Amino acid sequence: MSAFKDMVARDNLNVFLNTDEFADLRTIVYDGVEYKDIPVVINGNVEKDRSQGTSDHMQGLYLVSKILHCAKEHLGGNQPEKGSRIWVSDEDGYLNDYYVAQSDSESGMLRIELEAVSE
Repeated sequence: MSAFKDMVARDNLNVFLNTDEFADLRTIVYDGVEYKDIPVVINGNVEKDRSQGTSDHMQGLYLVSKILHCAKEHLGGNQPEKGSRIWVSDEDGYLNDYYVAQSDSESGMLRIELEAVSE
């Protein structure tokens, strides 16, 4: 790695994922493995109308989107696959079920777009 990439990787862990600065400790369950108390940053809690097909008669449901950032090493080096299920704890420790809409990895960091259907 270059010196610049090394600095970015250190800053990601020491600043962005610092629980005194931006991150919160959460539990993530992915692919049957529980990753307890890892530092994550979650942005957004956007609710939007979901598109309904002609045979879909469920009304009052919304699509909830969030973006989760964490170090790839904190998920055992795994990058969640698009379409897979992932559970992420909330502030109270309750595990919420999401689908991975998008997953990217750069400089040792994961950016995971999460989606769930909510009432």
